[in-house]
Amino acid sequence: MTVPTASTAPSAPPVLHLADAGEAADLAAFLGRLLHYDRAAAVRLRAQAGGEALAVFGRPPSFEVLAIRTARLLKPYEYGIDDTLDVTVSVGELLDSLDETAASVTVPTAVTGPPWAGVLPPRGGWERVAEFPGAERLRGLVKAAVGEFRTLVEELAPEERTRTALDRIGRDIWSREIADSGVPVRLAHAAASLGFLRGDTVDLFEAGAWVRLRTPYGSVALRRSGIGGAPGLGGLSVTPT
Repeated sequence: MTVPTASTAPSAPPVLHLADAGEAADLAAFLGRLLHYDRAAAVRLRAQAGGEALAVFGRPPSFEVLAIRTARLLKPYEYGIDDTLDVTVSVGELLDSLDETAASVTVPTAVTGPPWAGVLPPRGGWERVAEFPGAERLRGLVKAAVGEFRTLVEELAPEERTRTALDRIGRDIWSREIADSGVPVRLAHAAASLGFLRGDTVDLFEAGAWVRLRTPYGSVALRRSGIGGAPGLGGLSVTPT
């Protein structure tokens, strides 16, 4: 999964120059949120040779979705004329190497990627889903769902507030369908929790079994069929993209 190979790699790790300090701050915020949900989190980084954007893929375990954040580069990726950056790294190490003032980040040493890092949504073939609820309505759905979850938990006796019980309540609430889209509420919940569901612009796209909720601040994606036929990532076969 790591490119380039050892035979072509220079002695120093590649340094990516982001478009500006704001871009660096946004990337740092995204990485910080991933660490909040998993202190051992990893991300897969991708940048095309000559490309002007870095794509960062992560998976916050609480939501079972892929979180996708792109960062504009000051100049095209220049590791090597024919090389593509494609590597899985530690989120903590990546965040530590990010210099917001200089708007640069040094790519850490690759780590053994978790299973989800071996498969990503398709690059093309996406079609916009018409009449999907707007951002304000999605935020309302998420707020109501969070409120319902807290109310149901508070109604349980202290000795009944087990992990099994909380998971059962959560599955019931977050697996509910948004409008008639076939998309679970947890997709919007993930987008809101990751700081993506801001502003007024939100679109839903689909490509095959994949769905992707996209805003100007990032995207969250999942497959419609996962373990036991439920939406998620667990049922994916590991095939490279």
